[in-house]
Amino acid sequence: MSTEGSLESLTVEQLKTLLEERGLPKSGKKAELIERLSASDQKNVIELGTSVWSRTVVGQFNLAQTVGSVAAALLLMVVLFNPSILGFGEDEPVYQPIGFDANQTRWYAQELVNLGHPEWEGRMSGSPEEAAGAQMILDNLTEMGYSPQLNTYPVPMFAINSAPILSMCIPPAGGFFGGPVTGSACNSGVGAQITTFEHRTEFVLQGYSGSADYQFGQEMELIDLDDGTVDSLWTDAAGKVGIVRGGNSIDGNTGIYIKAAENGLAGILRINNQSNCGQIVADDCIPIFKSIRVDDMKAANSGSIPENIPFIAVSNNTGNQMLELAEQGAFLRLFSDVDNAGELSVSVPCGTLYGKSEDLIIVGAHHDTVYHAQGAVDDTSGTATVLEMARQIAMVANESGTPEYTIRFCTWGGEEEGLWGSKAYVGANANELARNLRLYINLDMNHVDIDISNRGNSLRFFSNSAKDINAMEDVLDVIEKERPDLFPKYSVSTGLLAGEKGDPDGMPYNSDHGPFVYDLPDGVTGNALVCYGSGSYEYHTYADTMDRFNEESLGVSVIAYGTYIRHLAWPVFG
Repeated sequence: MSTEGSLESLTVEQLKTLLEERGLPKSGKKAELIERLSASDQKNVIELGTSVWSRTVVGQFNLAQTVGSVAAALLLMVVLFNPSILGFGEDEPVYQPIGFDANQTRWYAQELVNLGHPEWEGRMSGSPEEAAGAQMILDNLTEMGYSPQLNTYPVPMFAINSAPILSMCIPPAGGFFGGPVTGSACNSGVGAQITTFEHRTEFVLQGYSGSADYQFGQEMELIDLDDGTVDSLWTDAAGKVGIVRGGNSIDGNTGIYIKAAENGLAGILRINNQSNCGQIVADDCIPIFKSIRVDDMKAANSGSIPENIPFIAVSNNTGNQMLELAEQGAFLRLFSDVDNAGELSVSVPCGTLYGKSEDLIIVGAHHDTVYHAQGAVDDTSGTATVLEMARQIAMVANESGTPEYTIRFCTWGGEEEGLWGSKAYVGANANELARNLRLYINLDMNHVDIDISNRGNSLRFFSNSAKDINAMEDVLDVIEKERPDLFPKYSVSTGLLAGEKGDPDGMPYNSDHGPFVYDLPDGVTGNALVCYGSGSYEYHTYADTMDRFNEESLGVSVIAYGTYIRHLAWPVFG
C-alpha cells in the first residue's frame, strides 16, 4: 500500500495530529492535508537516504556494511511514517500554569452587575441592559489586544414592558349597603380584604408569558389544579386562572403552558414547592424563573405562543396563601404586560487571537441573566472567568508570540430563554466550525458559593473527548502542586460523557456547549470541555447577588482550562 493510500484511511483529526507533530500547517481540506504529509514523508526519505550513502562513501564501508546501512535506512523510513513503532513522538507535555487575579475577576463581575435593570437588576436577553453588557465585554477584549467582532442575531424573544401585578381581594361581606357581593366592591377598598403580592420576591413572570389585565370587577377566579395531572381539573378551569402545585410531573413549564392553551385558561400560575426550599428563606421555596421550549410550544399551539395567557411562578407560601384566599371567595387582580410574538436581537461579542493555523479553540459563557436578578453566579461568574482567562492568555501571547491555534473568546446572549445566541452563532459559522473547531470550552456557573464549609466546595469538569479530559486530569495534577494556596481548597472531579445525544452517558444539551457539540453539519461532533460549580441555592432567583460571590473559586477553571489552552497553542514537551 502507498503512503498516500495509508493516509487516506486516516480521519481529518488524525491527519492534523500528524501535521502538528511535524510542525506543519494544519488548515485546508483533507486532500491538502494528505498532500502536505506525503511531501513531508518524501523529503524525509530523500534526506535520510542521502545521509546513509554519504556515510558509506566517506567511511569506505564494505558491501555488507553498505547493505546493512540501506536496511537501516529503510527501517528508519518506516519509523518516520509511523513514529509510534519505537515510541517516538510521545514526549511528555510540560504544562505551564497561567496566572489568575481574583480582584480583577471580581471587578469584571461587578461592572457587569452594575449594568443591570434599574429596578429588576437583570440583563435580560434582547434588552438594553444585555446589549450594554455585551459592549462592555467587547471593549475589554479589544483593550486586551484581541480582534473584536460584535455579532447580533434576531431570535424569538419576549419583551417585558412593565412590572407585573398580582393581588387577591375578598369583597366586603354583604357588598355595598347590603347588596350582593361583587368583585367591584374591592375597588373602593372599603371593608375589602386586599392582599398584594411582591414582584420578584413572591412571584416572577415565566418565559414567554402572555399579557392580560384582569381587574377585581371581572371576578376572575383562581382554580386549584393540584399537580397538573388530572385532566378534568384543567377542563373545569377554562376561562379562569389555574394554579399548579409543582408541575414537573407534566413536563415542566412547557407542559404546563401547553395544557393551559389547550384548555383555554385565562392564566396559569405555578407554585414552587421543589427548588431551594428552606435554603434561602427558612420556611419557604422562593419563586424561580424558567422558560419554555419554544418550538414544542409552537408545535402544540398551531405555530404560535399564546399571547393572552399570563404565566407566573409563585413561592410556596404565596401559592398556599392564594389557595386559602380562593377558598374564601377571593378574586384575582392580575396584570402582565409582555410581548412574546416577535423577535429581538441578542448579542454575541467575540475577541480573536489569530494563530498559525485556522484550527480554532473557543471559550464561551453567557452574559445574559434572568430578568429579575443580578445573576451574579448565573452567569456573570462565567463571563468574568472568560474575561480573566482572555487577559491571562493575552499576556502569554505577548511573551510567546503567535499561537499554533486561533483562539477566540465569546459570550452569548439569549441563553436563559433557549441558547439562542450560541445556536445562532453556530448556525452562522457552521461550515468553518465543522472544519476547524478543535475545542469549545464552556463556563456556566463554574463557581462555588462563598460558604464552602456549609454548601460544599465541589467543581465538576467533564467532556465528550477522552483525549481532552485525560489531559485535564494531568493538568490538574500539575497545578495542584503549583498552586497549593488554591486548589486543595476545592474538590475537583472529572468525567467522560462520550455517549450519544440524550443518552445518560452523553453530553447534556443544557447550556451553550450543546450547539458546538451537536449542531455542526456533515455529522461532525464537536469536542467540548465544561465546568460546573456548587452551592448556588439562589439559582434563578432575586437572591443571586454579589453577596454570594466567591471570585477565588473562579481561579480553578481559569487556571486549569487556561493552562490547557496554553499547552495546545504554545506546546512544550519534556
